[in-house]
Amino acid sequence: MGDVGNNFLFDMGQLYLLKYYTDVLQLPSALAGTVFLVAKIWDAFMDMGVGTWIDNRQNIGPRGKYRPFLLWAAIPLALLLIANFSIPDFSITGKMIWAYVSYMIFGTCYSISNVPFGSMIPTMTRNSQERSELSSFRQAGSNLGLMLATIGFMPIVNRLPTDKSGYLVAVVSFAVIGVLCQWTAYANIREVYKEPAKPKPTKEDLKKSFRALLKNRPLVTLCLVNLFTFSAFNLKLTVQVYYCEYVLKDNTAIFWLGVFSIGMVFVAVALVPMLTKFLDKKTVYVMGCLIWAIADILGFFLASNTTMLVILTSIAYLGDGFTSALNWALVSDCVEYGEWQSGIRSEGMVYSAFTYFRKLSQAIAGFIPGVILTWVGYVPNQTQTATAILGIRGLMFFYSAGMAIMTIVVMYYLYPLTEARYRKILADLIHRRKRERATVASQN
Repeated sequence: MGDVGNNFLFDMGQLYLLKYYTDVLQLPSALAGTVFLVAKIWDAFMDMGVGTWIDNRQNIGPRGKYRPFLLWAAIPLALLLIANFSIPDFSITGKMIWAYVSYMIFGTCYSISNVPFGSMIPTMTRNSQERSELSSFRQAGSNLGLMLATIGFMPIVNRLPTDKSGYLVAVVSFAVIGVLCQWTAYANIREVYKEPAKPKPTKEDLKKSFRALLKNRPLVTLCLVNLFTFSAFNLKLTVQVYYCEYVLKDNTAIFWLGVFSIGMVFVAVALVPMLTKFLDKKTVYVMGCLIWAIADILGFFLASNTTMLVILTSIAYLGDGFTSALNWALVSDCVEYGEWQSGIRSEGMVYSAFTYFRKLSQAIAGFIPGVILTWVGYVPNQTQTATAILGIRGLMFFYSAGMAIMTIVVMYYLYPLTEARYRKILADLIHRRKRERATVASQN
């Protein structure tokens, strides 16, 4: 439920904000794309700052270390989302300033909400298989939110007399439901493994923590492949609105993409816990990327009607679902690896380093379409040229296929954690903690 709420509040920007900028506000495509580039790079640094702050909080109350942020950040996040789709009729410069400021503040608030939420899995269980299952549940919630946002947003917009009022009503509707979902998560999540508050860190402590992150090879690899996969996923979500309207000339295709394509991720979420009982998470991850790459390459050549688009995109999203469902389990494993390697346990900093690269990928996913659309001569609300159509098709399929192939190569050769090695690391950690507790007890 927390991820459903997160996606109701977050996916509006990824799915529809660029189109709102170009087709409703009439902002130049390349100029509108820079909003995503600047704001997401800003968000990436905010994630690291929030992660450092969360890890080193001193006053931890009975609500827990992470849960309170779901409660207090929900309303501000909803109001800021609405502000992004409420840009007044200023000049181009005025609209751009509003867009930059509102989206950057929204991203900061989202970091304050999402980094603690994503850091909680290590506090909920230390069992690797349970983490895979929790990660799958997270992905199921995330994709349910994404699916409902995909199939429900534009019908609301189209029922209103103008696109401007339609976007506003749709965003307000999803924002309200998103807040209720986040509060439901707050009320029901429990932090089982509570770590004691850490001493206030010195500058040298923070330097050691950051150096430990850079030496965490599984984390560095996971961050890199998420730069590839998440930029591909988000770019596809952004471009599919243009693809359906201008290539297929069928806006109802967006509905079917939401139902079947994103719905296929639920199949992946169901399959992943079963597959990881017999295969390493790394193997399942690479398998998903291979399915994804093949489907998108075929899509460029064959997706010339709604049926073929939905079928091939569904297969691609099945493959992507394997990677997405495993990400949160893998990043939790990176927390244990980091503690085992350096002696420093930092859930918030590990998670925020991971989301730092996801935010960079979102910057890429928002910026590249704006630049490419301008380059190929895209004109809003007009029949597009053959060059513009080719550019939209390439963005829709070839970019994501290329990123999936790069992920296969990097993950296969650089990610070092197998299930056997993880179990050994966890056993070493448990033995080390028992030894440390025994030492403290003998000294007392």
